[in-house]
Amino acid sequence: MAQITAKNPGEGEFHQAVQEVAESLIPYIEENPKYKHAKILERIAEPERVVMFRVPWLDDKGEIQINKGYRIEMNSAIGPYKGGLRFHPTVNLSILKFLAFEQVFKNSLTTLPMGGGKGGSDFDPKGKSDNEVMRFCQSFMTELYRHIGPNTDVPAGDIGVGGREIGYLFGQYKRLKNEFTGVLTGKGIQYGGSLIRPEATGFGATYFAQEMLEAEGDGIKGKKVAISGSGNVAQFATQKVNEMGGKVITLSDSGGFIHDPNGIDQEKLEYVMELKNIKRGRIKEYAEKYGVEYHEGKRPWSVTCDIALPCATQNEINEDEAKTLIKNGCRVVSEGANMPSTPEAIEVFLNNKILFGPGKAANAGGVSVSGLEMTQNSMRLPWNRDEVDKQLQQIMKNIHHTCQKYGKEGDYINYVKGANIGGFVKVAEAMLAQGAV
Repeated sequence: MAQITAKNPGEGEFHQAVQEVAESLIPYIEENPKYKHAKILERIAEPERVVMFRVPWLDDKGEIQINKGYRIEMNSAIGPYKGGLRFHPTVNLSILKFLAFEQVFKNSLTTLPMGGGKGGSDFDPKGKSDNEVMRFCQSFMTELYRHIGPNTDVPAGDIGVGGREIGYLFGQYKRLKNEFTGVLTGKGIQYGGSLIRPEATGFGATYFAQEMLEAEGDGIKGKKVAISGSGNVAQFATQKVNEMGGKVITLSDSGGFIHDPNGIDQEKLEYVMELKNIKRGRIKEYAEKYGVEYHEGKRPWSVTCDIALPCATQNEINEDEAKTLIKNGCRVVSEGANMPSTPEAIEVFLNNKILFGPGKAANAGGVSVSGLEMTQNSMRLPWNRDEVDKQLQQIMKNIHHTCQKYGKEGDYINYVKGANIGGFVKVAEAMLAQGAV
């Protein structure tokens, strides 16, 4: 870690991600010296390639704006680089390196042939017109296109990059390359997208929570569920919890959270979807419409619940909030976002032996269906909704099985350890087979 910190100064999120993985992996690597001698972990922690570029674009007032663009190509040992693009003012090298590092393990766990990468820009699509977003995306892709391709690097969406942005990016790639290929995932269903891709991360995190409970002879049915966020992942996690017989009692955004003890049923969820996806409004409006509590500037982890699904952003559950969750009876946490729990919070969860599904396992549903979209694009054959959903459920079962295999500690499954070792072994073996690359 001293070496990582010295080589990557000021990159706190990246240091945190590497440390979390290293703590699980070092004992395993000590027992398997072939990985130690080949310095596999050190190699995985160093990106194969980092691309940084400027993105100039014209706003609606005719003024030139300049943003930073990035693509981190972390590891391609088991397949082309795969990982989302994030457009958000907080985007920097540290955040993207942490996400790309996590993505290597997550993609490995899916069992699909995908390496790890991540990219994005400090551009904020919020408050921008469609034309401004289009001009930005076209400028961004004009540089990025030379570094990506269906057999090289296949980006997808992430925070700030939804169907609209993917459409503009894909259109510009096609224009520049004069070819129609599966270079981006999360595409519209009319032009090579996969059914269930928008739902996949939220569905997957819920399926993973169900798998953890089923291993103990229980299930989601009848449970109270606290969900953070109100974007794509939170919306579809809510839908799946409802389908499985649970009751979602919270949603949030950067302004605060709503607490609806009667549950956010399908009708209320449709309101949230329109509010967030079309009107681009604030979750506070839900509280006004349905007469429920709105807690300004707070996160939902103080509410009594059985299951917590953090689906907003990194480091959104701290040590005190983790303790509050456990005190209030929460016994399952399945991470829908990337690294939403701080290291101290994770320690609290593991020490209290609750069922804790880390993001690289629990939220791998999104990239899994991205991988299935790549398969459909290569075959030039679309699959129906049931086929994709069945494959997604099977992948989440496989990930759960891998975590059990490597994470067993007596009668407790340490899913953090299981996900880290399980994800590492496949990549490590591929790297050893390919020599010192």
